[in-house]
Amino acid sequence: MKTFSATPADIDKKWILIDAEGVVLGRLASIVAMRLRGKHKPSFTPHMDMGDNVIIINADKVQLTGKKREENHYWHTGHPGGIKSRTKAQILEGAHPERVVTLAVKRMLPGNRLSRQQMTNLRVYAGGDHPHEAQSPEVLDVKSMNSKNTRSA
Repeated sequence: MKTFSATPADIDKKWILIDAEGVVLGRLASIVAMRLRGKHKPSFTPHMDMGDNVIIINADKVQLTGKKREENHYWHTGHPGGIKSRTKAQILEGAHPERVVTLAVKRMLPGNRLSRQQMTNLRVYAGGDHPHEAQSPEVLDVKSMNSKNTRSA
């Protein structure tokens, strides 16, 4: 028996729509990272971009457990003394709340060229509408997968 290795002709990409309202951030990010890599498919091949295209809506209504809303997110500007920080609550209430979800998914993927390519298959929107109706995405109900996936405010 030979080991199956997928070729570009074998890859079948789907469009998935996920509503992030009331869903715990880490659980959402792990499910999305698995879908982006393609690990949910039986024909998974580690060196190929086999994952689906994922659309996340209502990213501004994602839930964080414990005191994670008050945790700082740090970055460096590249200049001396240029370290900056913002709490996750400030980012979620700011102009780009989808960055919290995007960073959580990005950090659950391996840090290589392939995962940077796979991140281009992720589209995150703060509101409830998206411009990808033409792709007719399948709805993936993350809330019903596990009772721990949701949390009320």
